[in-house]
Amino acid sequence: MIESVITTNKAYVEGKIGSELTFSHEMYGEGFYNLMVEVPRLSDATDLLPITVSERLIDGVDMSIGRDIIVEGQIRSYNKYNDGGNRLILTIFARDMKFSDEKSKNPNQIYLDGFICKKPVYRTTPFGREITDMLIAVNRPYNKSDYIPAIAWGRNARFSEKLNIGDHIKIWGRAQSREYQKKIGDGEVLSKIAYEVSISKMEKAEEE
Repeated sequence: MIESVITTNKAYVEGKIGSELTFSHEMYGEGFYNLMVEVPRLSDATDLLPITVSERLIDGVDMSIGRDIIVEGQIRSYNKYNDGGNRLILTIFARDMKFSDEKSKNPNQIYLDGFICKKPVYRTTPFGREITDMLIAVNRPYNKSDYIPAIAWGRNARFSEKLNIGDHIKIWGRAQSREYQKKIGDGEVLSKIAYEVSISKMEKAEEE
């Protein structure tokens, strides 16, 4: 199958199972399930990342909360419609899973080879850190694409601020979860979680 050799979108995470399995959807008679995996950062913090997995990979497997797990696959995006709005949902689509407590130096690795599909937005935090927000389109077989939010810091933020829609870039980084507050009227605030790729290295691809 062509999709088994995708080279433009690679995700590797290792951590602990952080939730029960919940049914997601069925496609061509195959069931898919969602779960969360707790992935440690270099600091004491952890990222709680969404994983989508085929029933074929979990049939007869102990998926207990707290069990050590390694997931390899790709970051996928899809649109979810609710309350009349359209929200971009990210998940790591598992191609392979292993159960091991062996820890590598980098438990959260993302590689994307794609195209800028929205004008990058440069900003600074209240503490003076430079950030650029981007949306990257990564093509996959059958004329489909995944649209993946990414965030660059410091020197990479200044570099990516100058990128234009359609520019071909390659990025290396990690998937992260980030909590934010959304005002929903009458002074009420809702806590939500966003997922994005935090970039550690990037380069503009040379077109042949």
